[in-house]
Amino acid sequence: MAATTRTSAPMPLDPSFLQREPAIVARELLGAYLARRLPAGETVYLPIVEVEIYEGFKDKASHAHRGRTPRNAVMFEPGGCFYVYLCYGVHWLLNAIAGPADYPAAILLRGAGAISGPGRLTKHLQVDRTLDGQLAVPKSGLWFAESGITVAEEEIEYLPRVGIASAGEEWAHKPLRLVCPQISAISAAR
Repeated sequence: MAATTRTSAPMPLDPSFLQREPAIVARELLGAYLARRLPAGETVYLPIVEVEIYEGFKDKASHAHRGRTPRNAVMFEPGGCFYVYLCYGVHWLLNAIAGPADYPAAILLRGAGAISGPGRLTKHLQVDRTLDGQLAVPKSGLWFAESGITVAEEEIEYLPRVGIASAGEEWAHKPLRLVCPQISAISAAR
C-alpha cells in the first residue's frame, strides 16, 4: 500500500483552506495528505490522487440541487468539515465541504495513495457516519495535511464524474473529476 507512516507529523491544513472557491480547493487538494488516525492509534497519511467537485444548486448531480434536507444539511456549513453518507446502502463516501456558508459545495474524495475508489478509501480508513459534520482537524481523527508535493497543471486530467448519468447529459459530461495518477509515484520516491 502507498500509505505513508511518518515519525514526524506533517503540518495540518487549517479548515479555512476549504473555505475558498471549490474548484481551487479541489485542485489544491491533489497531492495534499488525507490524514487518518485509525481506531488502533496508528496515523496514516495518503496523498490525494482523485477528487470530484459537486457545486451549488445548479449542479444536478449534487445532493443539494433541490435544497437543504436533513441528509445534506452539512453541505450548507462553511467549508472545513466532512460530509459522509451511505451510497446504495453499501459504501460510505467521504466529501470535504468547500466554499462559504449557505453555498452547498462538496469535494468527493475518490482516491488517495494506491487506493482507488471512494468506497475502498473509506473502508481502508475506517470512515463512517460518525465523521459526518466533523471539522477537518486532527482532533476529529480525519484531516488534511501538507505533503510537500507540488502538482503541475499539466499533470492533472480533467474527466467526467463517475456514476451520475441520472443528472442528465450536461452534468454527466462536465469535466469535474480531477485525477493525478503520478502522485503515488512522486510520493513513493520521497
